[in-house]
Amino acid sequence: MALPTYASPLERIWYYTYIVICALVFLFLIAPILIVIPLSFNAEPYFTFTPKMLAFDPAGYSLRWYDTLLTLGHPDEGGVRDSVWWSAVWERSTWVQAAKNSFWVGLWATILATVLGTIAALGLSRPEMPYRRLIMALLISPMIVPIIIIAVGMSFFYAKACVAPESGMALIFGWALSEKGCLANSHLGIIVAHAVLGIPFVIITVTATLSGFDQSLIRAAQSLGANPRKVFFSVVMPLILPGIISGALFAFVTSFDEVVAVLFIAGPDQQTIPRQMFNGIREAISPAILAVATILVVVSVLLLATVELLRRRSDRLRGVTGH
Repeated sequence: MALPTYASPLERIWYYTYIVICALVFLFLIAPILIVIPLSFNAEPYFTFTPKMLAFDPAGYSLRWYDTLLTLGHPDEGGVRDSVWWSAVWERSTWVQAAKNSFWVGLWATILATVLGTIAALGLSRPEMPYRRLIMALLISPMIVPIIIIAVGMSFFYAKACVAPESGMALIFGWALSEKGCLANSHLGIIVAHAVLGIPFVIITVTATLSGFDQSLIRAAQSLGANPRKVFFSVVMPLILPGIISGALFAFVTSFDEVVAVLFIAGPDQQTIPRQMFNGIREAISPAILAVATILVVVSVLLLATVELLRRRSDRLRGVTGH
C-alpha cells in the first residue's frame, strides 16, 4: 500500500522502517538459497567460494557435481555415454534411484492425501456436521505435533502392523510391503506416513475454497433434477478443483522434502532424495548435495508458481478480484 500524501513525518519514518525490516527478513530467508546455487557449480570439492569463483574465472565453475548425480553408483562412470550407459544410470545410479523412490512415494501419497483430505473438507464444510472444530483440530494436528513424535509413533505401530501372506491385503499391497508383510521398512509404510502429513494441507486449501462457494448453485442443480453424483462432478468439482490441486501440490512437496519419518520407517531399499542427502552429509560430504539442493529449489519454485496461478484462477471463478 502506497504512503498517503497527508502522512505525518512519524508515519513516513515508520513506513520506510517497515520496508527495510521486511527486506532484511526476506534477505535472511533467501540468503541460503543465494549461496547454495552458485556453490553447486564450484569446480573444486569445497563448500566455499574459491578465488577463481570470486574472480568470475570460467575455470572456477563446472558441472561436475551435477554429473556426479548420474555417475555415483554407476558401474562404468567414465564409459561412453551411449544407450547402454544411460540405461545403467536409470537402473544403478544412487541419486537416480533416490529420485525415483521420492517421485513414486510422493505421487501415491499425494493421491491418497488428496482423496481423503477432499472428502474430509467436504464434510467439515457442512454446517450440520457435529463437532466440526474438534474434528478439524484432530485432522490438522500433524501440522502442529512435532514430526519426530509422529515418526516415533508410526515406527512402533508399523513394527506390529503386519498381514498374513495368504490374506487379501498381502495380495493387493504385497508389492509395497516388506518381505515379512509388514508396513515397517516398506514403500507402503512411507506412503501412508507421508499421506498423513499431507492431508492437513489438502483440508485447509479445500476448506478455504469451499468457504467462498455459492451453495445456491447446488440447490439450482438439484431443482433441475440432477442427482448428488451429478451435482458434485458437474457443479462442485469444477469450482473447487483449483483448491484441490493446490492442496495436492503442497502434499507432494511435503512428501518430497520429508526426511524424519523416512529415517524411522524406511529400510535400505527406500532411499529418498532427502534421506540420501542426509546420508551424504553424515557419511561422505560431497558438493553433489548442493547440486541436488539447487534442483529441488527450482522444482519448488515451479510448484509454488503453479499454486499461485491456481489461486488466482480460483479467485476469478469465485468472483474475487485483487487490488
